[in-house]
Amino acid sequence: MSSLVKRLSEGEHQLEASLRPERSANNLKACIDREFVIVRFTETQGGTELGFKLDHGDSDLSKADFSVPEGVVKLVGYLTVDYVKVKCVAKIDLRTLTGIGHLEPTPERSP
Repeated sequence: MSSLVKRLSEGEHQLEASLRPERSANNLKACIDREFVIVRFTETQGGTELGFKLDHGDSDLSKADFSVPEGVVKLVGYLTVDYVKVKCVAKIDLRTLTGIGHLEPTPERSP
């Protein structure tokens, strides 16, 4: 297992929604509607952006109001990082578009 996957699998880490052309709750909602999001772990050297297809069964949007914006979304998806299959779990505050998250190695599941 790479040092990056090991590090991001231990505890929670600061992250932000990686949105272009501008950071807004509406752009995050558009990504969610397309079922693909990108998050940036900010505490790695240079930051680490990871994109993944949403797993709607594990994700939770019930505490979010995108029109205000307020609340927290839990975004979950599967991907491969440094040849390791992982689940990415990100909890993002809609007001700041920042939050916490982690990786969970899941060798038995493919992205």
